[in-house]
Amino acid sequence: MMNNAQPTLAQLAEALGAELRLAAGASGEQVPTGLNTLQDAAKSEVSFLASANYRRFLTTTKACAVLVSADDVESCPGTALIVPNPYLAFAMATAIYDRTPTPAPGIDPSATIHGSAEVAAGACIGPGAVIEAHAKIGQGAIVGSGCVVGEGSEIGARSRLFPNVVIYHGCFIGADCTVHSNTVIGADGFGFAPAQGQWTKIHQLGGVEIADEVEIGSCTCIDRGALGNTVIGRGVKIDNMVQIAHNVQIGDYSAMAACSAVAGSAVIGKHCTIAGGAGIVGHVTIADRSHVTARTLVTKSIEEAGSYSSGVPFMESRSWRRNAVRYGQLDQMARRLKALESALKQQGQAEE
Repeated sequence: MMNNAQPTLAQLAEALGAELRLAAGASGEQVPTGLNTLQDAAKSEVSFLASANYRRFLTTTKACAVLVSADDVESCPGTALIVPNPYLAFAMATAIYDRTPTPAPGIDPSATIHGSAEVAAGACIGPGAVIEAHAKIGQGAIVGSGCVVGEGSEIGARSRLFPNVVIYHGCFIGADCTVHSNTVIGADGFGFAPAQGQWTKIHQLGGVEIADEVEIGSCTCIDRGALGNTVIGRGVKIDNMVQIAHNVQIGDYSAMAACSAVAGSAVIGKHCTIAGGAGIVGHVTIADRSHVTARTLVTKSIEEAGSYSSGVPFMESRSWRRNAVRYGQLDQMARRLKALESALKQQGQAEE
């Protein structure tokens, strides 16, 4: 089921809190068909200018209207939707034009619901889904086809699990959350005790606690706690293929990009951003409003907000190979430099 209602330009402006400045011959009653980039927009589509890098496309765009700031409106030859923050307005507009199918409430006959599970009347349980004992599915929640909600787990109101999501036992997902396909929440954390050349499993006795308004991409893994819960705060956004280990805590409204990973018991503060491919070792704390850039390895706690980086930027391969050899010589070079400084100091003292 889709919502196919589309607003006129005037209605769109009102919904976005935009000032509508019509071009000559344009009408606020025109009904745009969707959104697109400045360079690719058709005459029936709305576009936006959120970066100076794309300003060169503004004068030639075919879009029927463009979301622009007051600073750029004079450069817009066509109809303008003037807003303080075009990128935010674009994000709001995507909700209006989103055509992701929404299934009707109800339980598909092929789903398996344990007798002790609680499924709200307004929830949707898709084909082949499994809801295990004592699980709870909230009002308006959607459990997609092939999903599994484990024993005692809870899915909050209006949250959506896309197909083939697996929620292990004893996990809690709040309201208005989205979990994309093939993500696993609540698998065992990586805990093993070494002894006599063998590994003894540390059974993971905690769960996973996810607050409201969290979105989790596809193929992401959030491990259950060893003791206590792994905790994801309100409004956190997690990209595809992210690994979050046992007992990690992520503060409210932080975001993690694809292929980043956090080791056990690390604590990430509120409003932090972890860029793609970054790694965070276990048992460290990252201060609120910290930004970790792509491919950075965080090996100790970050105590003050700021931007943090590590790693080597790319370079021509031949230069990189030479520099890689020199990395191994840094300790020797540092010792030689220290000895040279000491010798020069002694020489200066002798001359005095």
